[in-house]
Amino acid sequence: MAAVTISLSSSPGSSKAAAAPSPSPCSHHQYFLSYPRRNSKAAGRAVRVQVSTTETAAAAPAKKEKVSKKQDEGVVTGKYKPSEPYVGRCLFNTRITGDNAPGETWHMVFSTQGEVPYREGQSIGVIADGVDKNGKPHKLRLYSIASSAIGDFGDSKTVSLCVKRLVYTNDQGEIVKGVCSNFLCDLKPGSEVKMTGPVGKEMLMPKDPNATIIMLATGTGIAPFRSFLWKMFFEEHQDYKYTGLAWLFLGVPTSDTLLYKEELEKMKEIAPENFRLDFAVSREQTNAAGEKMYIQTRMAEYKEELWELLKKDNTYVYMCGLKGMEKGIDDIMADLAAKDGIDWFDYKKQLKKAEQWNVEVY
Repeated sequence: MAAVTISLSSSPGSSKAAAAPSPSPCSHHQYFLSYPRRNSKAAGRAVRVQVSTTETAAAAPAKKEKVSKKQDEGVVTGKYKPSEPYVGRCLFNTRITGDNAPGETWHMVFSTQGEVPYREGQSIGVIADGVDKNGKPHKLRLYSIASSAIGDFGDSKTVSLCVKRLVYTNDQGEIVKGVCSNFLCDLKPGSEVKMTGPVGKEMLMPKDPNATIIMLATGTGIAPFRSFLWKMFFEEHQDYKYTGLAWLFLGVPTSDTLLYKEELEKMKEIAPENFRLDFAVSREQTNAAGEKMYIQTRMAEYKEELWELLKKDNTYVYMCGLKGMEKGIDDIMADLAAKDGIDWFDYKKQLKKAEQWNVEVY
């Protein structure tokens, strides 16, 4: 994979990245993102139990430690706290939604100098500059990481985010802007960024390179799956080569909000036997019954196939995005499971226990 060398020296003992020019992303980016003790008793007499100090008392059987099915070896969490964040710099920030999109979403790359070691599926916290109305520093906001562990530049020295600018009108008719999202979307190359984390293990990828991975995303919920897919299809690793089926369902309101569309289509071109891609564009598409095409509506078109996959012990479901999406999927699967005499909600609990049903919604 092509990589760009970035010279970002930092002073010894500092967790602050040095200023740097904005480099060009790797070749994929150039193409896609131009946007106590006891006594025993015997026969009624107390008998003191003595244990020689030279002998070892029999230990109770050790509990068998659960081995995770996910890529959790060496995973780092909570290295940087809000009181002592890592200060990186913005290297790249571009809008990735079209002019007619209902809102703006931006893709941004920050320098880490390798000091914020993360894995695909983790998140980082960001603390916006300035203070709140009480004169205190802003609280951190968590964002799913949108880049693979080696980053968009392939040198393990950056981290990327996918952020939607939050702007809304409150009950008083006033326009309100989300503090952190607007801070991030307005960042210029060279600007400092205070980061915490990394955090999270729920969304880590499976160890099994032949696993079936079903990814369900709405909007910026695509972020962790972009990190998965880059590792699977855009990178080469000596210890990992994906040979299973990755199936992504992405739900958005309009075509102009189809995030990373060109990247995703390129992946499908590279690995047609290993990657399936389905979009659900709610304001522009309908199903055969004329219903708006939400992500659960699109999934319903493949419900029997999806249910068969969910019966296998190497199928993993990951869901990221709007909270309401899970109910729609439950509605689909409950009927199918019932036909097989299975209670879907009990079965889903089994999947969660087996780390095969993973949810991160907001």
